[in-house]
Amino acid sequence: MHGSPHQVGDVMTRAVVAVGRKALFKDIVERMDQWKVSALPVLEGDGRVIGVVSEADLLPKEEFRDSDPDRFTQLRRLTDLAKAGAVLAEELMSTPAVTVHTDATLAEAARIMALRHVKRLPVVNTGGVLEGVVSRGDLLKVFLRPDNELADEIRRDVVDVLFPAPVEPVHIMVTDGVATLTGRVGESARIPLATRMVQGVEGVVGVDCRLTAADVE
Repeated sequence: MHGSPHQVGDVMTRAVVAVGRKALFKDIVERMDQWKVSALPVLEGDGRVIGVVSEADLLPKEEFRDSDPDRFTQLRRLTDLAKAGAVLAEELMSTPAVTVHTDATLAEAARIMALRHVKRLPVVNTGGVLEGVVSRGDLLKVFLRPDNELADEIRRDVVDVLFPAPVEPVHIMVTDGVATLTGRVGESARIPLATRMVQGVEGVVGVDCRLTAADVE
């Protein structure tokens, strides 16, 4: 992975386990267990994603197995009660599916996961056809980038752009993902911008900006 921002297509898993809309309840459970996943895209036709069936969609069958919910519970949890009696993926799935495109940034995917309270997102093309799956763990892969790779990107995309002729050389040190910048530059107004840009480099954990400026003396 090189350059920021990274896109979902850079980190997603392309080998995807999915089911058709007529998949049976037990087959879904077996597939989740076999592949150690908590949700499966539901496909039809040429691979278009029409929904997602998750562990949460399957649990009502166990929850209401031996219970007789009162009228209030029946009204409040109509959807869950319907899923408790469902046997096919099309009856169990949540639809429309919450998906993301391959060219979405990792930040965009993270926001979707947080807002929709999901752990995995099917990745689709413009026609809605499944191309992969991105998980929370996939989004964290950028933090595995080597420190020297981060330092090179910070030099190329931040320091050389904002400070092409510094008063004193700008030194960049990245340790465990934390970037430290030292040196003396001409314009103090660019220092906060440099901090923000370094923080925007995928894989940077923190920024310690110790730059000083000649125009504030």
